[in-house]
Amino acid sequence: MRRGLIGLLAVACGLTAANLYYAQPLLPVLGDTFGVGDVTVSTIVVATQIAYAIGLFFLGPLGDRVQVRTLVTVLLLVSAAGLTGAAAAPAFGVLLAASVVVGAVSVVAQILVPFAAGLATDADRGRVTGTVMSGLLAGILLARAFSGVVSDALGWRWVYALSAAFMLGLAAALRAMLPVREPSTTAGYGHLLRSTLALPLRHPTLRRRGLFQAALFGSFTAFWTTMGFLLTRAPYHLSELHVGLFSLLGAGGALIAPAAGRWSDRGWSRRSTVVGLLVAGVAFAAAGAVTALPGRIAGVVALAVAALVIDAAVQTLLITNQQVVYRLEPSARARINTVFLVTFFLGGAAGAQLSTVAWHLGGWPAVAGFGGALPLLALVTYLAGGLRKERAEDAARAEAQVPVAA
Repeated sequence: MRRGLIGLLAVACGLTAANLYYAQPLLPVLGDTFGVGDVTVSTIVVATQIAYAIGLFFLGPLGDRVQVRTLVTVLLLVSAAGLTGAAAAPAFGVLLAASVVVGAVSVVAQILVPFAAGLATDADRGRVTGTVMSGLLAGILLARAFSGVVSDALGWRWVYALSAAFMLGLAAALRAMLPVREPSTTAGYGHLLRSTLALPLRHPTLRRRGLFQAALFGSFTAFWTTMGFLLTRAPYHLSELHVGLFSLLGAGGALIAPAAGRWSDRGWSRRSTVVGLLVAGVAFAAAGAVTALPGRIAGVVALAVAALVIDAAVQTLLITNQQVVYRLEPSARARINTVFLVTFFLGGAAGAQLSTVAWHLGGWPAVAGFGGALPLLALVTYLAGGLRKERAEDAARAEAQVPVAA
């Protein structure tokens, strides 16, 4: 793969995935604009995540069936239209509907990631996937900074308007540069969906890895969904701009993605799983004590460290899990990716919704307890039986001369 193409795929994944997260630091100002409460305005995040999961199931498998270049061009044009609608929304309901449309078609990123993995050689697949995923993960994290800065300078509507322009530019660039590649199957759409549903039944590792990532992503969305509420109120009283800039601190975690890909290529997937779940759980649980720290600066610094650690853990486990599941059935890579991502984005939607309930009931300490428990429960499950089962499944695949998911 040419470096220019890898770079374009990384940028495309980052910009399209960012559409799912622009609203998070804007929740307080969106609530004020449309006159709705914290729990109601947070449904934008939840609905977008659910729409994304639905889009993954119905659109993701098409990556095995149709030309990716054509598919992503159409999806980007629809995304641009939805973002334009969000920018002009006269009421909260319109903004919510536009966000659902944008969420459903933002699956472009998750069509391009397995596409890139298919273009790479076996020896370089982890590195290529890690590089592309670093762009995606940087986009997720930088989205909050972008929306905070733009909203503070120009107003929140410009966040969506500028993103619509980005989607149009990406559509043109990807149409011109993506190679034509024969689909891996000629099966009909109905068969694709049925075969997608059959994959988690056929591959226990896929079920297990999807649930682990769901737990960790639920923790991740719990952290960032409630962070705007925490930092804009006493004792911090930060502005939208400062909340957006705060998210830049967590973006440093994206730098670990290429390294995580190399670790997977070396067969370190299991130890990365254990470390990622443990570090994320402990960091989030410890972050619950920041409200007891004296002064604003100490609290913000502690939260920044927690954000960096949690984001790095999420990204490490995401790269690790994707490399494991991609090796299960190479001819169905897009459909396997669909099952994996639907699972963990539903976990993210649940984390976003339940974290706002926890915030309403017990404030930040309750959110931290909830967010810290999710990855730790996944870790206990993995150590109690998942690790042993995975080794046995790998041994069975090795005997059948099927590529091993290390």
